[in-house]
Amino acid sequence: MTAPAAQPGAGREAPQGGGGAAVPRRRPVPPEQTSAEAFYYLKQMNNRTPMVVVLDNGEQLRGRIEWYDRSCIKVNRDGSPNLLVFKHAIKYLYKQEEERSGEAHAQPLE
Repeated sequence: MTAPAAQPGAGREAPQGGGGAAVPRRRPVPPEQTSAEAFYYLKQMNNRTPMVVVLDNGEQLRGRIEWYDRSCIKVNRDGSPNLLVFKHAIKYLYKQEEERSGEAHAQPLE
């Protein structure tokens, strides 16, 4: 009787950590909101700071931030309807007092 033929590869161990295709590392998903953004909105809401919100189209909205969420902010305005503004439509925002101080310190260009 003859011995059974050994199958190719039988008895061999699979290679460990060498020569194989590298598995790409996945980056962690970034948070939906940064703590810096949340801190800034909360500070302005608690202090009821008058703000200027400049939209992508150049329009300026003046009022106080009442609340915010992941996608929008609510701006309370004096003498005008309150507005719900999508964050993607905001170019930038700043404190209304910075606008006045900037005008007071502005020097004419000559």
